[in-house]
Amino acid sequence: MVEEFKKKIAGEIAISPDPGKTIRKWREEFGLSQHQLADAMQVSHSVISDYESGRRKSPGVGVVKKMVEAFIELDIQNGSPVVSKYNPDYKLDCILAMGEFPSGASVEQVVEALGGRNMNPDRVLAKKVYGYTIVDSVKVILSLGSQDYLKIYGWNIERALIFTNVHFGRSPMIAVRAHPLSPAMVVYQQPEKVDPLAVKLARLEGISLVTSDLSVEEMVEKLNSLKERL
Repeated sequence: MVEEFKKKIAGEIAISPDPGKTIRKWREEFGLSQHQLADAMQVSHSVISDYESGRRKSPGVGVVKKMVEAFIELDIQNGSPVVSKYNPDYKLDCILAMGEFPSGASVEQVVEALGGRNMNPDRVLAKKVYGYTIVDSVKVILSLGSQDYLKIYGWNIERALIFTNVHFGRSPMIAVRAHPLSPAMVVYQQPEKVDPLAVKLARLEGISLVTSDLSVEEMVEKLNSLKERL
């Protein structure tokens, strides 16, 4: 899907009667300055300026390819807002698995399915869980833009948001608390340790914070089995 988007941009530049104007259009669509694009392409700022102004002849295939790669790479680093805009079905790299339940499961049912441990069972709101999303916590924190959070929540925000690659669990809960949308529960997959601050933040949000020692594959299997029983 992203490759098709790259071809679209490259093709538009190649067949444009004014390639410089088209390059500028896409650069501005990606929200980049000439300096940012030049740095990503490892060329001087004047090269981009000359192409856009028409002082330099139309770029060849190699230059266009390098330029488009820079557009996409910088967009992904920024959370993929443009890629997502032109490709609504684009799956974020941080999402490892996602599923929806036909009806709501209780927090207790999900905890049992995951063989999990609820870190704050007495300080949460009674919620139903309507699905799950398993994400790589490092990729979420480093690359996810605010516009992409809705993709993580799928069809319903009342879901189990499961984080892998967790060390102490502080950063994922800070990210959850900072965003206006909150899941029904948060799960840490095989965390090294759970920071007391993460538990405190979960209590402030009124959501369950659960740990599980299952692998990602086992989690998907157990959650899909639960889905069939609902």
